[in-house]
Amino acid sequence: MLLPLSAAAATEPAEAPRALGVESSITFPSDSTIRNWRADRERGIWIEGRSGEWFYGTFAGTCRNLDFAEAIGVDTRGVSRLDKFGTLIVRGQRCMLTSFVTSAPPPTKEEQKAAREAEKAAKN
Repeated sequence: MLLPLSAAAATEPAEAPRALGVESSITFPSDSTIRNWRADRERGIWIEGRSGEWFYGTFAGTCRNLDFAEAIGVDTRGVSRLDKFGTLIVRGQRCMLTSFVTSAPPPTKEEQKAAREAEKAAKN
C-alpha cells in the first residue's frame, strides 16, 4: 500500500520559487502573522510573514529611530491588510509605505557592513 503513494509523491512537481519584487500584502497583520522584522536604516524595513516569507517595505521619506525601535505598530486604516498603502508606527512617528514587495531575507550583518563600505567608497 505504501509503494503507490511513494511513486505519486515522487512525480509531483517541485514548488516554483516565489517571485521577488512583486507588490504584495500581509492579511490581518498582527503578532501572529508577523514573525520578525529588521530595519534597513531609515529608508525601509524587512518583515517576515507567518510562513517564513520575507517582504520589503519602502518608506515615503525617512523613518527616524527605526534602527533603535524594539516594537512597531501597523496602521492599515481599517483595511486589515499591510501593503504599500499602510503606515508603520515607530516610537510615535508615522512612517508611510510607498512599496511593499516580496523579498529575499535581509542581508547578514557582514553583508550590510560591506554594502555601507562600498557606498562610502563610491562617494569619495
